[in-house]
Amino acid sequence: MKIDKTKLIALVEKLNTSRILVVGDLALDEMVYGDTERISREAPVLILKHSHTNLILGAASNAAHNVSTINNGKISVLGIIGDDYQASDLIKAFEDANVNCEYLVTDKTRKTVTKTRISGSCFQSITQQIVRIDRQTDTPLSEETENKIIENLEKAIPGHDAVILSNYHIGTLTDKVIQKSIELCHKYNKIVVVDAQKDLDKYQRVTSMTPNLPDTQKYVGFEIKSTDDLKKAGRKLLKDTKADFVLVTCGSEGMAVFEKDDKFTKIPVFNKSEVFDVTGAGDTVTAVYTLALACGAEPVYAAIIGNIAAGIVVKQFGCATTNIEEIKEVIEQRINKI
Repeated sequence: MKIDKTKLIALVEKLNTSRILVVGDLALDEMVYGDTERISREAPVLILKHSHTNLILGAASNAAHNVSTINNGKISVLGIIGDDYQASDLIKAFEDANVNCEYLVTDKTRKTVTKTRISGSCFQSITQQIVRIDRQTDTPLSEETENKIIENLEKAIPGHDAVILSNYHIGTLTDKVIQKSIELCHKYNKIVVVDAQKDLDKYQRVTSMTPNLPDTQKYVGFEIKSTDDLKKAGRKLLKDTKADFVLVTCGSEGMAVFEKDDKFTKIPVFNKSEVFDVTGAGDTVTAVYTLALACGAEPVYAAIIGNIAAGIVVKQFGCATTNIEEIKEVIEQRINKI
């Protein structure tokens, strides 16, 4: 495909001009590391001597972090926290990442979603994850909490240029919250982009959505083995959701953008050789794609910028982020080789 490099760089330079709101399932990734010493005499388990703990923004929180590093903190989050120490840790992580927390809703009956991964290592060995502990509440939201979220939506959406609905299916995005978010985005003429793994037809008349290939296959009900299959799936997504356009991420095969009037564009991967960890790459795509749309990029160019950003973060371990200068550097180095 032919890409206007000058146009692409001009769009990237505008990525820090828009304000974004992330609504969804906020989470904290707690990474606990230690050195293995011996087997416990109390039970057949390892004893770890704690070395350090890293607190990382995960799930919808990671999308917000990706936005913040690019637009210099013009980002707010709206989601649920509990009344626990993990809530304090999550708020501190947001503050360290320059993310606005004023629209958070506290529900004392729910746990702050936290994924604790405990890893150990010993002399001359690689670090191995030993166990993961998930803290979350699986019961549906109370009507009171749901109404508080909707109140904060009404306060927050007018002051932002675009909204990301990030659904990890933990409970924040109820049908009522989804419908109200989209309704308010239409009322105030805001871009709304959906990142969800299932029930994609719940999101009616959004600006765009960013499902990956496996989730797309589950939704459409058939395996995507060819370009014709991919086009058929894209047409179904557009028809069922009435979205303005749809971006399907296809892993090592790049991305595909579907627009009205049967317009289809395949975008190649810009980094195939240096992939170390794909954790959080989908959040990066959605975050940067939304920023690009908000600054006026057409869907294909927004997708290209999101693709480049994802190609940068997969070269790092864990949920990573990027910035405008790194994206511009990749454009200068690689775009003429496509």
